[in-house]
Amino acid sequence: MTSNDTKPFEKVVVHPLVLLSVVDHFNRMKQVGNTKRVVGILLGSLRNKVLDISNSFAVPFDEEEKNKDVWFFDHEYFENMYSMFKKVNAREKIVGWYHTGPRLHRNDIAINDFIKSYNQNAVLVIINAEPPELGLPTEAYFSVEEIHDDGTPTTKTFEHLPSEIGAEEAEEVGVEHLLRDIRNITVGSLSQRITNQLNGLKGFYSSLNDIKSYLDKVIKGELPVNHQIVYHLQDIFNLLPEINMPDFVKSTFVKTNDQALVVYLASMIRSVIALHNLINNKIQNKETAN
Repeated sequence: MTSNDTKPFEKVVVHPLVLLSVVDHFNRMKQVGNTKRVVGILLGSLRNKVLDISNSFAVPFDEEEKNKDVWFFDHEYFENMYSMFKKVNAREKIVGWYHTGPRLHRNDIAINDFIKSYNQNAVLVIINAEPPELGLPTEAYFSVEEIHDDGTPTTKTFEHLPSEIGAEEAEEVGVEHLLRDIRNITVGSLSQRITNQLNGLKGFYSSLNDIKSYLDKVIKGELPVNHQIVYHLQDIFNLLPEINMPDFVKSTFVKTNDQALVVYLASMIRSVIALHNLINNKIQNKETAN
C-alpha cells in the first residue's frame, strides 16, 4: 500500500488567536447544551513550506450521532463570513478547517473534500478544547489517496503533519497580559515557579517514555528504523553534559553551596528579626503595665 501524494507542508504553525477563538466557540456551544464537536474554517498563508494559521471563524455544523454520514455544514453562512474576512485582510486565505475532535471522525474525509474545493492543499487541525495536562492541544492532518497493491480502488485517508504553537510579537504581548490577568494572586511566585518546573519535568518524563517506547518497538522489529529520528536522538545525547568531569562536578558543588548559604543566611536573619520583635513586644507590654 502506497500513497501518491507528498506532504504539501513541512509543518503547521497555529497562532494563539486561533486557539482562543476555537475554545470560545466550543464553550459557547457547550453553554446552550451542545456537547458535540464544533467546526470552523482556518485562515492563513504559506511561507517557505510552513503553513501559518493566523485566524479562524466558526461555522454552524451538526451531524447525526448514530449515522455520521448525515451532517450539515452551513454553506451560505460560510460564504458570507469568508467574503467579509477578505475585505478585512485579503492576504488571509482559506488553508483548511478545524474541529474539536478530540479524534478523527468517519465523515472528516467528506468534509475535507468540500473544503478542498477552495484550497487543494487544505489541512484538518484537530484542536482539543479540553486538552490533557501535558502535550499540545493541536493535531494537523492532510488527506492522501492510498493505492492498494491488490488493484482495488484507491481510498482516501489522513496523514499526520507536524504542528506547533507560534505567535508574532504583538500576540505574545497579548497572551502575556491575558495570563497575568487570570493568574491566581493567592499563590506566591515561588509556588508558581515550582509548579512550572514540575510541569516541565512531567513533560520531559513523557518525552523520554515516548523515546523509550519507539526504540523498544524498533528493537522488536515492530517499527522500521527511521534514520532522521536516530539523528535527532544522537543530537540530543551529544548536548547532554558530561557529569563525570571534575570541572562540572566542582562548579555544581560550588553553585549548590552558594544557594544553600543564601538560604541559611536568610533563615538566620528571619530568626533574629523575629526574636527582636518578640523582645520589643515584651518591653512594650511591661511599659504599658507600669
